[in-house]
Amino acid sequence: MFRSAGEPDSQERFDGVTVFVEAVRLGGFARAAEHLGLTRSAVGKAMARLEARLATRLFHRTTRAQSLTDDGQIYYEHCLRAQAELQAAEAQMASGRHDVAGRLRVSMPVLFGRHCIAPILLELARRHPSLELNLSFSDRPVDVLAEGFDLAIRCGVLGAESEGLRARKLAVLRKRVCASPAYVAACGQPRASAELAAHGILIYRRAERINTWQLPDATGKIVDLALTSRLQLDDLEAIADAAVAGMGLAWLPEWLVRERLRSGALVGVMDDQPGATMDCHALWPATPHMSLRLRLAVDALVEQLPALLYADGGDGSGDTNGTN
Repeated sequence: MFRSAGEPDSQERFDGVTVFVEAVRLGGFARAAEHLGLTRSAVGKAMARLEARLATRLFHRTTRAQSLTDDGQIYYEHCLRAQAELQAAEAQMASGRHDVAGRLRVSMPVLFGRHCIAPILLELARRHPSLELNLSFSDRPVDVLAEGFDLAIRCGVLGAESEGLRARKLAVLRKRVCASPAYVAACGQPRASAELAAHGILIYRRAERINTWQLPDATGKIVDLALTSRLQLDDLEAIADAAVAGMGLAWLPEWLVRERLRSGALVGVMDDQPGATMDCHALWPATPHMSLRLRLAVDALVEQLPALLYADGGDGSGDTNGTN
């Protein structure tokens, strides 16, 4: 392919970019020169050529320091994204030549992790014998950075604890109101949330906190229902067992009761009513380069978790785009 006179070739287009990124990252031309093994004069000339080619000023220069202009900040962010894409491409190429190796330390909720996350990661480890898995099951929100986790699984709204982390949505979690056929035969079933007070309710209570049920009110708006009950348990699996035993109505994750619903041990109640959903995210430290083992783990969860949660083809798909 021919290029017109005055049009820079590929090498010229990238000339100075590395120097520019290092000057910004290290806070000045002198530090960039030392890091790259160049003279300060060479760094200054590289920046001048880059600015001339872009026809814009990237730095405010004083006798003591350099700071980015608005155009410089925009260009810097684009350069970082381009570098990240190149690193990801190199990692993907390397995956075709090398087995995935190294340790991956993952935190996840106890039941959800055991039923839904661990099977996917263990299958990944089976396919990659050099991958070391360290799986931690806990319902407390761990400090990913302080406790040295490579990956954490969170269900619910992400808050301030996600600062300094990258996030990717894995799936949308649904919950179902259910009961045993024997309970429904004996007590009937409610048609709306206003009728729940007349029924036996199985309540999830943990650390002195009672979880509210999130169901529509008479107007169809999803609201928090603070229900009371003589039966309060701090284990979701135990609540499911109590529901099967005919002890009352339970509001439980669909992934937990799916097999019980299929077998007929439980039946859905108020299935025509919309219910609140909950997002499930993967979180990991926001570093410039994502390791191949971490990338494969997150990709495996994105691809396989919705199908595991909703084998009926329901909408539990995750968002395949990463977010900060």
